Amino acid sequence: MGSGAVRTALVVAGRVANDVLSFVVFTLLDVVDVLLCFFYKLADYALEAQWKPCYCSSSPGGIISGSSKIFVLSMISSTKLHLEDISDTLYSRPSFLSEASKTVLDELRRRKLIRWRRSTPPSSVTAATTVTVNSTIIQMLQGKIGSKKSHPVRSWSDCPCDCCSPSGSRDALFVHAECPKDGSMAEEDVLFIHGFISSSAFWTETVFPNFGDEARARYRLLAVDLLGFGKSPKPVDSLYTLREHVETIEKSVLECYNVKSFHLVAHSLGSLLALALAVKHPGAVKSLTILAPPYFPVPKGEQGTQYVLRRVAPRRVWPPITFGSSVICWYEHISRTVCLILCKHHRLWERVFKLATRNRVRTYLMDGFFCHAHHASWHTLHNIICGSAGKIEGYLDEVRDRLSCDVAVFHGRDDELLPLECSYAVKSKIPRARVTVVDDKDHITIVVGRQKAFAGELEEIWRNAKSN
Repeated sequence: MGSGAVRTALVVAGRVANDVLSFVVFTLLDVVDVLLCFFYKLADYALEAQWKPCYCSSSPGGIISGSSKIFVLSMISSTKLHLEDISDTLYSRPSFLSEASKTVLDELRRRKLIRWRRSTPPSSVTAATTVTVNSTIIQMLQGKIGSKKSHPVRSWSDCPCDCCSPSGSRDALFVHAECPKDGSMAEEDVLFIHGFISSSAFWTETVFPNFGDEARARYRLLAVDLLGFGKSPKPVDSLYTLREHVETIEKSVLECYNVKSFHLVAHSLGSLLALALAVKHPGAVKSLTILAPPYFPVPKGEQGTQYVLRRVAPRRVWPPITFGSSVICWYEHISRTVCLILCKHHRLWERVFKLATRNRVRTYLMDGFFCHAHHASWHTLHNIICGSAGKIEGYLDEVRDRLSCDVAVFHGRDDELLPLECSYAVKSKIPRARVTVVDDKDHITIVVGRQKAFAGELEEIWRNAKSN
């Protein structure tokens, strides 16, 4: 047997082992999450004197008649909240066992090993004039969660420190601004948007110190902590929809800092917000730079939100980053437990980390990871990454057709969380986009570890934008 055959056999064996182990692990996690659901209901009732609803039940809690998909007033944006802003993946996540069974049955049907007949002919199905909404979402929208009368501002499982729960306006985001040091007026503005479970420090501790004197004298650099992350507010009654994130950025950055035109730089989840912001302000964007965008073109016949959920979190134990994203995406109560252990006690973990490394390693990535709340990360992940499945196509079309700015896309070749095909898919929608693949870099090291080179690349993009 040749070396090629041996290598192929090892790859196949590894895949089989990964599938078998994943089946066992995620079936157990399904059970654990159900038990934790019961535990948290008791804990919430004991500590806050009321049951807190969760998204475990996939049964609808209400029906809204008519063709309109606008329900009630959003408590963050004070504008009507559209139902399409809310992803069904919040409350519709099949167990691993049921999904595996469905996959097997679909494969058997495809191979015509079993016969299957549709119980209801397609012609007899009429278009529904009602919209069903999960009961938890209805209670969120009606203000039953987070209202001052029924619940405290913070949950008992959230960290009460000023960094995690800042005082002040609930929709005023934390913005790190760097202006020219000589006090002169900056010629142009640059807005940086971080990714999921991160903060503005992802930019300010890496790229910002590596800009040259000319760039520092010319640009005003604005890095924002998204709603629910870093030093920004984490309201418990927000659904953290794309609309709410964009509106809080507009209020806290564009309006507060009187930004009329700007360059956009965004990483991962922030890329979706950057696209939405660019489409909303097409004449103001001078350049658009996105890193590792989570864009998965949805095949015909697939349900977009569920398809993106399976692509982002395929429920596999290997590689580790995929396992972590799968736990966060699929298991509401396990991810809440992780936040309870790590985020609520982040000061302890920061001291332990600094002691273990003797302060040799800077902790800005840990700060970004620890300073968030479970309700913020849970809703943001589902309502933006999964929920944008039906919007991202339109955004890319708008950028292609209505915007004239340069579009630059960066992706690490070794990114195990979001595959390289995501950036090439953006290129297929926006032919003028320039895709740069960075060898030996992954989802984080696309910036961290090569910040000096990336700072130089950004300066070149901005110079070219002015010349164009």
